[in-house]
Amino acid sequence: MSKISLPELKKQLKTYKPEELVSIIVDCYKSSGDVKKYIHMMLDPESTENQLFEEAKKKVLIQFYPDRGDAKLKFADARKAISEFNKLTNNQVRTIELMIYYVELGVQMTNEYGDMYESFYNSMVSMYQSAVQKIAEDASGGRYHLFREKLMTIIARAGNVGWGFEEGLADVYYRYVGGFDEEED
Repeated sequence: MSKISLPELKKQLKTYKPEELVSIIVDCYKSSGDVKKYIHMMLDPESTENQLFEEAKKKVLIQFYPDRGDAKLKFADARKAISEFNKLTNNQVRTIELMIYYVELGVQMTNEYGDMYESFYNSMVSMYQSAVQKIAEDASGGRYHLFREKLMTIIARAGNVGWGFEEGLADVYYRYVGGFDEEED
């Protein structure tokens, strides 16, 4: 299959009648779950976003606390759920909320079950850093004020854990958003 450029695609689509375009869209809708979600976002954004948020949150949760059996800890699956939510909705605040939820679950798990392994902590710090970087992108500080308490609670709850976990989280916090605290003084 040859790759068609966007200008070529637009030019070609302009030659179709409205009913032919509807048929193409319906066929795409039927053939792909991603297209289906995208079209739902276009037609009913608020309801669809809420549903996608809850689905992503559940996908993150089951990696740490599945309905049955032991935790899978397939972090790639949890990260993919967050990434897909972000791509479909482009809602940065709710994406950050999912990222923080991921780290909160990791901190909760290690506090419940004891020390984990280094890559577990690296994954938590990496996600925390991604969330904090998105928060820092908002120069007005609105996102920071929305999530400040959760960010600080995560650091505090990681205090009884090994591997320098608390220090890694605190370092990320002060590197990216610590300046917002100084502005309030």
